[in-house]
Amino acid sequence: MKLYREPARDIPVSEYDVVVVGAGTGGVIAAVAAARNGARTAIIEAKGYPGGTAVEGGTVLHSFYNLWKAFPGVEKRRVVRGIPLEMVERLIRADGCSGFPEMEKGYDYDSVCTAIDTEVYKHVAYDFLADAGIDLRFNTFMVDAVRDGDELKGVITENRGRREALMASSFVDATGYGDLCARAGAAFSEPNDHPVANSMGVGGVNMDTYYDFMNASGAVQDLCRGRRSGRDGQVIRVTGSGKKLPAGFVRDAEKIGMSTMTTTLHDNYFMFVKVNFKMPKSPTDPTAIVAAERELRRRQVKAIEVFRKHIPGFEKAFIARTSPTLCIRRGRCITCDYDITIDDVVDGKHFADEVFVYGFHDCAPRIKIKNGGTYGTPYQALLVTGLRNLYATGMMITSDWEAHMSTRNTVSCMGHGQAAGTAAAICAERGIGSRELPYADLRRALEAGGVYFEA
Repeated sequence: MKLYREPARDIPVSEYDVVVVGAGTGGVIAAVAAARNGARTAIIEAKGYPGGTAVEGGTVLHSFYNLWKAFPGVEKRRVVRGIPLEMVERLIRADGCSGFPEMEKGYDYDSVCTAIDTEVYKHVAYDFLADAGIDLRFNTFMVDAVRDGDELKGVITENRGRREALMASSFVDATGYGDLCARAGAAFSEPNDHPVANSMGVGGVNMDTYYDFMNASGAVQDLCRGRRSGRDGQVIRVTGSGKKLPAGFVRDAEKIGMSTMTTTLHDNYFMFVKVNFKMPKSPTDPTAIVAAERELRRRQVKAIEVFRKHIPGFEKAFIARTSPTLCIRRGRCITCDYDITIDDVVDGKHFADEVFVYGFHDCAPRIKIKNGGTYGTPYQALLVTGLRNLYATGMMITSDWEAHMSTRNTVSCMGHGQAAGTAAAICAERGIGSRELPYADLRRALEAGGVYFEA
């Protein structure tokens, strides 16, 4: 490869207490938490809106509750609260969320269905950040990191207007890919152990007709009713079992990696229809990702053909929305001071330094937290090894694939965000590194922020 040496240049500098990179599902919560704890906070986002996986690759927000319905006699508990819950409450007030209606079928996977409207979510998240007084650096790329020894000093950003250095005392990587950690020289691996996806909104469809199609074959696996287009008691989520659905539909759906699960808050519209593709290389590979983007969009077109061909009444189905880029379940796995294991998850392990608790696993009912309980995420799991002032959050932590199938989910990412943003603000105010923060002080701040702990 030929090389070109960039000439040195002076660029403007802005100073903050906390910089969060990535305004996705967890990054929004991290920035709000940092600002509410007194930090001058900036958030950097490559796209023009916040939301990340919640608005691009998800189906519902999994999950604010323990899996109580799968364990008769277990108490129903809302185990994720604080700023993540406030986000949902704002969405509900804006008619952009189903709230927490209980599952009628499939409750051994998730006990509730918190479906969201992608566009309302973006709007509400924007307001959430602005109300907290955060400096929003959207349409802006983080392109490099400034490191001095074991301390991250700043990040280099670039947008259409200028190149700039944002200097701060504490940093949160909420990019999903681990971009900031990698630029800062943190150790990481790239397992490439999940398919990538692109979800789309589909118009010209009917949820009741889709349910009838599934039900006629006795194939309804997941079912939830809630508020849809202003009416309560409507089907808002349904999934069909491939073992019972018509063979032609199953065959054609499997060819494009299409899930039968969908959710909606509106008549004549499916909020999420997801197609998947297993990349031969890591989603950080620039050539492989172009091929994957093209293949996923080809599969989306095929998905519309599947709907039109196999489901009566879907002859006018069309793509109404797509994600701007493919969505990952894992990019880089960042080396942190503690690596959560599957035994930690299923045994419901709690830690002396835990920062929130969680009760959902994406492989349920095969893998569940015992007795419908929760496990804790330790503070150490967010500390990037080798750096004293950088936190990793969301899908970039947890090397164990089965454990990662819990920790990578949207509500878990939100919990990571509140913990990391809170800790970053306290450390910035005191001028200390992440490992110098007394846990008791962090715990008090998290409890003051509404975070629920089992004990």
